[in-house]
Amino acid sequence: MSALEARVSQRSVPDPPEPGGGILGSAYRALSFGIISVVFLIAFEATAVGTAMPVAARELDGIGLYAFAFSAYFTTSLFGMVLSGQWADRKGPLWPLAVGIAAFAAGLLLAGTAVDMWVFVLGRAVQGFGGGLVIVALYVVVSRAYEERLRPAIMAAFAASWVVPSIVGPLASGAVTEHLGWRWVFIGIPVLVVVPLVVALPAIRRTASGPVDPDAPPAAFDGRRIRLALGISAGAALLQYAAQDLRWLSLLPAAAGAGLLVPAVRGLLPRGTYLARRGLPSVVLLRGVAAGAFISAESFVPLMLVTQRGLSPTLAGFSLAAGGLTWAGGSWLQSKGRMAPYRERLMVAGMVLVAFAIAAAPAVLIESVPVWTLAVAWAVGCLGMGLVTASTSVLLLELSAPEEAGSNSAALQISDALANVVLLAAGGAAFAALGGGAVGAVGSASHAVAAEGAASSHPAAFVVVFLPMACVALVGAWVATRLYGPPSR
Repeated sequence: MSALEARVSQRSVPDPPEPGGGILGSAYRALSFGIISVVFLIAFEATAVGTAMPVAARELDGIGLYAFAFSAYFTTSLFGMVLSGQWADRKGPLWPLAVGIAAFAAGLLLAGTAVDMWVFVLGRAVQGFGGGLVIVALYVVVSRAYEERLRPAIMAAFAASWVVPSIVGPLASGAVTEHLGWRWVFIGIPVLVVVPLVVALPAIRRTASGPVDPDAPPAAFDGRRIRLALGISAGAALLQYAAQDLRWLSLLPAAAGAGLLVPAVRGLLPRGTYLARRGLPSVVLLRGVAAGAFISAESFVPLMLVTQRGLSPTLAGFSLAAGGLTWAGGSWLQSKGRMAPYRERLMVAGMVLVAFAIAAAPAVLIESVPVWTLAVAWAVGCLGMGLVTASTSVLLLELSAPEEAGSNSAALQISDALANVVLLAAGGAAFAALGGGAVGAVGSASHAVAAEGAASSHPAAFVVVFLPMACVALVGAWVATRLYGPPSR
């Protein structure tokens, strides 16, 4: 038995399930349904809100701040992740999860009642804080409550829980947006919070609550990491603001943001992360590269389809629905025991598929190219993302001792969210520089773009978002060759 396995076997949690069975066996059934229901809620929100976002931005006269609506979520989630990691390692994941779900719902309500774009962005920021608390707490639950052999399966189940929302979410959101208004999409989703709270929290209390070692004195919060978390969030926000306000004066907040961001990143991520050192640093880096490139590109897909090809919000969102199936398929494939020896090859192939999908997406700007080709390309990219994201989660937990699961999971999610913020800032700046802010004809109920929208069409603004992100994904294919080796901590 390895030292890490010995440490895992010695962990102490309340009423641990007996070994044996799968994630839906009697020992794990309630816990699995509970945490999967939480992921289902997050998935439904992401697919539904993404469909309504272009209409919300137009009605709030905020197309120029479109990228902010996404990056604000990721910016505040950075602080939530660090706080959640410390909180979960010290007290267990129960309270970070409960508070995170409540904040997530509150942010949705704030966004749904916004009267201008900045209030809307604030609502997304509150959502992001809650989401950051939730995602890290879930990883700690998996680390504490599930045997190592079951972790690939529960990660695959997380991915599978996106399938129904990816199909139903865009349809439901599009129909509500067109017939009742976009606000009801945001206001209606918090109702779904009740189910995860009722199902998940009692099961977590039984299996994964409290510190790893109840007999040890509780560890104090690391004030330095909390300060670094505030620095990384503030720095990311300043950098995003500077990217959206393309004036010489914007160099000041950009410099201030970089000054806060760089030391915070160095202090919160494993040493050697941005040198792609083998082991844990490269696992954390790959997660950021993959998520940042893919999500930054995906954020602009509905806007491109609505403004440039005249699709309704429903059809624009539904064009991405097949991705939920293929993402789950990729995650399921990596969970098979016989695929474990080929995990590195799977992840390299996954990043190549992601790069292909992103590079192919702007082809729909050509009128003669059928819109359905984007749906096919995006499904291929989601297959790659399923292979990569689930595998990075599995590898991270393999390389983490139980008492480090919270902080290391936070590092993984920080890399994910920070890459989203930075790449969205870069993409948003390029989009705005080439006239993207003038893309304002987002039809809320029509399948055709208004004459005003045709006049303000700026296809190049979309091209400069997608093609650089495809190059970033190719860098990720190289990073995926460096995941194995002695971990650097």
